[in-house]
Amino acid sequence: MSADSASINLTNHFLIAMPGLSDELFGRSVVFMCEHSERGALGLVINKPSDILLPRLFEKVDLPMGRDDLATQPVFQGGPVQTERGFVLHEAVSGEGESVYASTLSIPGGLEMTTSKDVLEAMASGAGPRKVFVSLGYASWGQGQLESEITENSWLTVQADPSLIFDAPVAERYERAMALLGLQPWMLSPDAGHA
Repeated sequence: MSADSASINLTNHFLIAMPGLSDELFGRSVVFMCEHSERGALGLVINKPSDILLPRLFEKVDLPMGRDDLATQPVFQGGPVQTERGFVLHEAVSGEGESVYASTLSIPGGLEMTTSKDVLEAMASGAGPRKVFVSLGYASWGQGQLESEITENSWLTVQADPSLIFDAPVAERYERAMALLGLQPWMLSPDAGHA
């Protein structure tokens, strides 16, 4: 890996699929990057809802749904890896510099991703983080793989905007992510040009 590609850090960025990316899961997807280092990358697809709503997920893990504000929120298809495991992306809920949940990754920029059941238990009791995004599965890339895909024009990147994750209608997330770059999907050819 060259020194240039080693210095790229896309943590707290969106990956936006180029129009030519026709993969079933990743086509027209927006991925929030939770972690990116020289060892690889981990992200959550934020615009591919499953047919499961949060109350059903809570039912599956034997917890009541204690939050009316989440009753119609879908569980998302976060990616093709560990699709039976839940990932909760939420605003930081830290005390004294450490997360209040057992298994949490703090993401620069003010978000956290929790994989332990205690965040769901807090939500079941009516508490927990106010803004949450729940997915089953995640997306990952091995060392140098993401950088290679970016070089091949599979992805655009832009600094993440949490309001797009938590507040934007799902059907508008792809276009709104493009708009962060001043683009609209029709402006980009689905075919990569090679001179």
